[in-house]
Amino acid sequence: MSGPQDSALPGPLEAAKTALQKKHGLRYDAEWLKIASQAVPPEGTVPAKKEWKDVFELRAFTESLLGALFKIPPYPEQVQETKVELDSPDGTHSFTVSRFATAEQRAPPKEGEPLRSAVLNIHGGGMICCTVEIFAPEIARHVAAQGVQHFAVDYVRAPEYPAPAAVNDCYTALEWLSAHAREMHIDPERIIVFGDSAGGGIAAGTVLMARDKGLHPPVAKQILVYPMLDDRTHYPDDWPMRSFVTWKAEDNVMGWNAYVGADKRGKEDADVSHYAAPARAKSLEGLPSTYIDVGGLDLFRDEDIRYAQRLAEANVEVEFHLYPGVPHGFEGAQGTWVATKAVENRIKAIQGV
Repeated sequence: MSGPQDSALPGPLEAAKTALQKKHGLRYDAEWLKIASQAVPPEGTVPAKKEWKDVFELRAFTESLLGALFKIPPYPEQVQETKVELDSPDGTHSFTVSRFATAEQRAPPKEGEPLRSAVLNIHGGGMICCTVEIFAPEIARHVAAQGVQHFAVDYVRAPEYPAPAAVNDCYTALEWLSAHAREMHIDPERIIVFGDSAGGGIAAGTVLMARDKGLHPPVAKQILVYPMLDDRTHYPDDWPMRSFVTWKAEDNVMGWNAYVGADKRGKEDADVSHYAAPARAKSLEGLPSTYIDVGGLDLFRDEDIRYAQRLAEANVEVEFHLYPGVPHGFEGAQGTWVATKAVENRIKAIQGV
């Protein structure tokens, strides 16, 4: 999920700044902490609660927080949103894909110019939260900054639709985009799959499915921003980073339980598809060039490091960034050096396709 979940709660952030620091050397980046503590949504827009009786309470909190945060920066008026409706492969539901593009990006290329690249955008939300509508301002800003149009998938969420429904929706959207690319002046060989947080996990699963199904042309690149990859991630109660993470271990358990089932989550021998939990994939060979970044105080840090290492061992081109002193959604603290650098690196990764 983009946006630090506790950014509206400077008290806990400040307390965690010194917790365990002397013993373990863990601490927030000082500049990030200062800015994050000031990034408070308008009063009354977000309930001040961090423990949830069920996924629906967690969903309500997360959507309120992110909806408020994403509306703070201005929406780039030159980016327009249009929608197409698609049917799920099993016929149980329909979903929309939103095209965020400028008028120039929608127009045919000028004589001598190549067909354009495009991004299939899969938003975050812990497998259980959020919609394209909530992320729309942020996606539009990506388009304006990157100069590349995005196609955002409004995939269905757990627990109403457990795995692999979200991945199936996103792969259906990818097939549609690939098949209709030339009609929209897009090069089907230059399609990037992008996802952040849970969207990063779904993106990785979508790209695995594209490999296994032999999508042609194949995906050009996958960009995974602090992706949620492994239902088996578990840390003991005395784990030093517990005081620092913003997407918490308890939230993670709740999300995975809803997505793959409480009877399967975390069990090594459980029948959990690698499309749902990409870290379970037996082989990562044949995947496209991959960009991954994650904060050093992110719950997903270790699983993301392992995934990047496995990709490299499978002879996949990998660009990996580990940013010290920042948690999940760290780029929500705009203007900090680490957020600026991360955004620059993501833009470079997208524009290089």
